[in-house]
Formats: sequence, C-alpha cells, structure tokens
Amino acid sequence: MTMALRQASAAENCIETLTMDIELDQELAEKVTRTPAELMAVVEALTFVADEPISSKVLADVLGEERESIQAAFEEIRNEYDERGSGLQLREIAGGWQIATRTELHEDVRKFLRTRPSAKLSLASLETLAVIAYKQPVTVPEILEIRGVQSASAIKTLLDKRLIVAKGRKEAVGRPMMYGTSKEFLVQFGLKDLSELPSIEDFEDLVQ
Repeated sequence: MTMALRQASAAENCIETLTMDIELDQELAEKVTRTPAELMAVVEALTFVADEPISSKVLADVLGEERESIQAAFEEIRNEYDERGSGLQLREIAGGWQIATRTELHEDVRKFLRTRPSAKLSLASLETLAVIAYKQPVTVPEILEIRGVQSASAIKTLLDKRLIVAKGRKEAVGRPMMYGTSKEFLVQFGLKDLSELPSIEDFEDLVQ
C-alpha cells in the first residue's frame, strides 16, 4: 500500500470514528432522565390519549425507557387509582393497557350514554355477534342453524365495524369461512380476553 493510500485510509477511519462519536453524543443528549413520578405522569397521559390499549413495549420504544420501568409505572398508576377510589381504572385489555371507567359505575355510565345519539347495532347484528362470540369459530351455515334466519347482512356490518374477523376455512363440504371476534371486539367491550365474556343475558344488556 502506498503512502497516499495509507493516509487516505487513516483519514477515512478518523472521519468514521468522529461520526460515531457525534451520533453517540446526540443519542445521549436526546435521552431524557425521568424520575419515577415523571415517568408515571407521561405514561398516564399517553395511555389516556391512545385510541386503543397500549403496550409496555410500545411506550418503552417511544419514550426510550426500559420496558420494566414502563410496566412498573403502569402497576403504580393502577394501584394509585384503586387506593383513592377513583372513578377510573387502569385495565389490561387485549394485550395492552387502557384507562376505563370503574366496573361498578358502568350502569350509571350506560344511563348517561343512552341519552346521547349513537350508532347502535341492529337486533340482527347483535344476535349474530352473540352467536359468534360464544360459539367461535363458527361458519355462516352454523349461524343460520342457530338463528334460523340469514345473517349475511349482519356479518357484513360486523366486519365493517371490525368486531369480527375471518378465522380461516372449516375442513368440511364447501370449506365454509369461519368467523370469530376481533381485538377490536375486546377493546369495545372492555375485555382482557374471551375468558371475561359475561353471560349471554349480560352481554345483550351491555351492547344495548
């Protein structure tokens, strides 16, 4: 290697090292050190404005914090709500966390919401959703057998509202499509998972 090439290579290495140092300094400058109370506050704020349950991993990535620290903040916020008897609660729903009204206040909340115009499900859609929720995965012919009437329109409505999703095809004659509830269904009805489904009677009251 000639002297000129060695000098050029050394210069390139020097520039690369300086660039890495500058990037590292920028990362360190951008990293915000938060007290536990400050972290709780920002986690609470972001959870409140989120349109859907938000996970510890997502907030850890957004805030540049350790996932364990975010999880600890969630736990502390939940305990704080419980200890002061807040009308709100922090719940684990569909793999994330969401701020919701306290369960024992749901009847009062429903009374208030009924005074406001809303896009309620039709009776046909409600019946179809109940069948899918409690019998999933279930096919259209199976829904027809249970309800005794066609459900194509109701299924389209539920798909449009993202309350149900296709779950693949059943290994049977004609290989009919199977349907089940979605993550949006869990979010809309405040369920951590399907094990929290109420009785069919309570479910019908919940969506009316």
